[in-house]
Amino acid sequence: MNEPTGTVFLVPNTLDFGVPGALIDIAELLPLGVLRTVARLQHWVGENARTTRAFLKRVDAVVPLARPLQEVAIVELPRPQKGRAAVPADAARIARALLAPALAGHDMGLISEAGLPALADPGAMLVAAAHSAGIRVVALPGASALSLAVAASGLDGQSFAFVGYLPVEGQARAARIRELERQSRRDLQTIVTIETPYRNQALLDALTAHLQPGTLLAVSIGLTLASEFTRSGEVAQWRASPGVLAGDIPAVLSFLAR
Repeated sequence: MNEPTGTVFLVPNTLDFGVPGALIDIAELLPLGVLRTVARLQHWVGENARTTRAFLKRVDAVVPLARPLQEVAIVELPRPQKGRAAVPADAARIARALLAPALAGHDMGLISEAGLPALADPGAMLVAAAHSAGIRVVALPGASALSLAVAASGLDGQSFAFVGYLPVEGQARAARIRELERQSRRDLQTIVTIETPYRNQALLDALTAHLQPGTLLAVSIGLTLASEFTRSGEVAQWRASPGVLAGDIPAVLSFLAR
C-alpha cells in the first residue's frame, strides 16, 4: 500500500510587490482561508526565496506562522535557460527532488513573485510532476493579473489567448502583432500580452502603430492597487489620445480584432 502524500498548494502572491510605495494590508488582497493555509505550511518552492520570505512576513502579521520564518524551508525553482521557455532537460528529476516533502507526507506551497504560479509564471513543470507522482494539487483563490485584466477590458472573455511576451526587435514585433491580429479576427479571440514594466510604453506604442484602427485595445495597469486603471477603446481612439504608461508598474495589454 502506498504511503499517503502531502498536498501541493498553488499559492497566489499579491500583485503589489516591488511597486513603489504600494504594499497593501495582505488581508485586503487574499481571503482569510488562504492566509490560514499559508501560515501552517512549512515547506515551500518559490520562484524567488527572498520574495517568498517577504510574502510570509506579511502573512505572519495577520495570521501567525505555525513556526518561525527561520525554520520554514524554502527552495527555488530552477531558472529557465536564457532565451528558452523550457527548464533543463532533467526537469523531471529536479521536480521530483523538489517534491520530496510532499512525497514524505507533508503539505507544501508553490509560489511565484506575483499572481498565481504556473499561470503566466513558472511552476507548471512542478505541478505536472506532482500529478505524475500521484500528489494532490490544490490551487488557492487569489489575484491573477490576466483574469482581472480580461474581465475589466470589456473584450471577449469567452475566448482569449495569453501569448506572453512579444519580440523586442521592431520588425519582429510588428510582424508578430499583425499575425496575432489575424488570429484574433479569424477566431474571434481576445489576445492578451504582457511586458517587462520598463518596456510597457514601447509595447503600447507598437500596438497602436501596427493594429488596425477598428481593433479594440485595452490596457490594465497596477491591478489591485489603489491607483489601478483600465482603459479600453478602438485603436483609432488610442491614436487620437495616446496613453502614457508608467515604467515601474506591471501592465496587461489585450486586443480584439473586429
